Amino acid sequence: MPNEQRPWHKSSYSNGEGGNCVEVSEGPTTYLRDTQNRALAELNLPAHEWSAFLTTLTR
Repeated sequence: MPNEQRPWHKSSYSNGEGGNCVEVSEGPTTYLRDTQNRALAELNLPAHEWSAFLTTLTR
């Protein structure tokens, strides 16, 4: 799916003031990007790896 058609949402830790934020688009592949450099690059992970990462953070 093209980048602009993915459903993106900001991290729940973003303060909403336009600072350093991360956006995520979850699905079979999870995409992450920096809100200040959206067009520069994205990190993509298989959904199971993203889930494992989040599980590790919450322990």
